[in-house]
Amino acid sequence: MRAVRKLLVVVGLVALTASVWAQAQVTSADITRLETSATEIERQAAALKKTDATLAADVEKQLVELREEITYLKVKLRREAVTRDEYSSLRDKLETLRVRAGGQKVAAQPVLDDPTGKVYTLPVGTELDVRLQTGLNSGTAKPEQRFEATTIVDFAAGDHVVVPAGSLVRGFVSSVRAAGKIDRRGSITLSFDELRIGSTSYRLRASVVSALDGKMAEDYKRVGAGAVVGGIIGGILGGGKGALLGVLVGGGGTMAATEGADVDLPVGTVLRIRVDQAIDIAR
Repeated sequence: MRAVRKLLVVVGLVALTASVWAQAQVTSADITRLETSATEIERQAAALKKTDATLAADVEKQLVELREEITYLKVKLRREAVTRDEYSSLRDKLETLRVRAGGQKVAAQPVLDDPTGKVYTLPVGTELDVRLQTGLNSGTAKPEQRFEATTIVDFAAGDHVVVPAGSLVRGFVSSVRAAGKIDRRGSITLSFDELRIGSTSYRLRASVVSALDGKMAEDYKRVGAGAVVGGIIGGILGGGKGALLGVLVGGGGTMAATEGADVDLPVGTVLRIRVDQAIDIAR
């Protein structure tokens, strides 16, 4: 009986292992899904040309590169196994590009809390202070890597709060360079593509203009509350004190290390971001 039980256990383990292995394997159906996503992005880019030709051209350029990666995985699958990490990485890149190709469209129909249906336009040049919820480092980050942040204080228009504190901001690493032996200054560029207020998502195009060490932000936060906190933090960022983080912010939001090392943005880092495309937000 013991031998039979052992045999049943072994058989069960083999079956379980086979099941897990099958789930982990990338199949031709997975590659087809990637190709379908690429086709959808191509249609989005074609429609985007009517409103933002520059962005559409950039999307199409990136799509060409991603199609080449799809072809590579397709050919590799015929010869050997494709890892789930390879598949997931490419799938995430396509999803990020899909968000960009959506332009300024709202991801969901907003729920109007205001019975008059008023809409506030967040104009180009509006600056928001956000706190990173995902740590990033130019030595380990990868292009298209996703990250999240939350707004620190309420952004109000008159008596109405348009973007409440704690609203979610999502983005991706658009370019990164690790510190090397010759050029020892690492750099990283972050792009923001989604603003989520409550259950409603809005397309966001924004870039970093200043950075502040999260620990210093917390020190100043202890001396006040509400709008005062936002004013103090905003004053520091506006005063060019982002260097306290050990980085310099250049054109397009590229952050470069000032101490001949990699750019390190730990969880809690405060970033001031600039809205690069107007957003209509339902109040």
